[in-house]
Amino acid sequence: MAGNSFGTLYRLSSFGESHGAAIGGVIDGCPPNIEIDLEAIRTEMRRRRPGQSAIVTQRKEEDEVEFLSGIFEGKTTGAPIGFIIRNSDQKSHDYDHLKDAFRPSHADYTYHEKYGHRDHRGGGRSSARETASRVVAGAIAKQVLSHIKVRAFVSSVGDIFIDKPYQQLDLDAVDSNDVRCPDTATAEKMEALIREIRKQGDTIGGTVTCVIEGVPAGWGEPVFDKLHAQLGKAMLSINAVKGFEFGSGFCGARMKGSEHNDLFNPDGSTKSNLSGGIQGGISNGMDIYFRVAFKPVATLIREQEVLTASGEIVMQQGKGRHDPCVVPRAVPIVEAMAAMVLADFYLIDNSYPHSK
Repeated sequence: MAGNSFGTLYRLSSFGESHGAAIGGVIDGCPPNIEIDLEAIRTEMRRRRPGQSAIVTQRKEEDEVEFLSGIFEGKTTGAPIGFIIRNSDQKSHDYDHLKDAFRPSHADYTYHEKYGHRDHRGGGRSSARETASRVVAGAIAKQVLSHIKVRAFVSSVGDIFIDKPYQQLDLDAVDSNDVRCPDTATAEKMEALIREIRKQGDTIGGTVTCVIEGVPAGWGEPVFDKLHAQLGKAMLSINAVKGFEFGSGFCGARMKGSEHNDLFNPDGSTKSNLSGGIQGGISNGMDIYFRVAFKPVATLIREQEVLTASGEIVMQQGKGRHDPCVVPRAVPIVEAMAAMVLADFYLIDNSYPHSK
């Protein structure tokens, strides 16, 4: 199986399955002498882990990270950082009914067709449990980029949207509620919807918005490694993601150039920021912001049609522990992937002399 590594200079290679002994990874390219705040890593892991509230999966995993290499006396050494996260609350028998069945809109069928053999327990390698390794790498990337703020929040659940621009929101209050929406009134509506959807045995999708402050002008590598292209790749690699837009996004397609252009101030900043902080694939010093769309979770705790390995269509009810809506737990994953992209470009930008 290829495609288990992400990044160029700051690079994560992850391993493990949902119901295996452990998941983990190797982070290569992390600079030496970075003081590592282990509690900050634990905080990020708690934000992603299952069982954290009544509106997410009730699987219980402490997600304690064991570092095996690359950190000594509280600092990075420059060597590869190896780590594992042991699985402790697998209930593999909950997935026995999936050994010869393919759930709709899951990776079951495509994994079977590609590899001819798959770990059906909790989705195996295709499970979102793999994202815990990304959060570890992202938490360290944030510490490499201590001068940059990477903050994400839930901006919609179903047809309930925040109707304010991010500048009017308190992004430090994202974790003040279980939905991770920084607008209290909207968060209450979102939580009520998720609870109702869960009672129905159904699921619901939503969006996560990410805002990045403090990136200087000049990060990004045209032509094929544009900053927004790498952010898009990072976000689209996350389980259940169906769309990515930055700056004005699809709304920009309805505008005229005279409306969309970000006019300059004398210092090089811009009066508006419909570009989303990126122009020509390179950061321009303004806030970078983007939105990520997540589909509804494919596993329903009610009957739906499934395909069996023998080619039959049968009715089957989902079992196990699943999120009725992934977006609250996706917030730290979005931040982690964004931080890894930025750490990569930070190292690339410092690898050659500037002409200025």
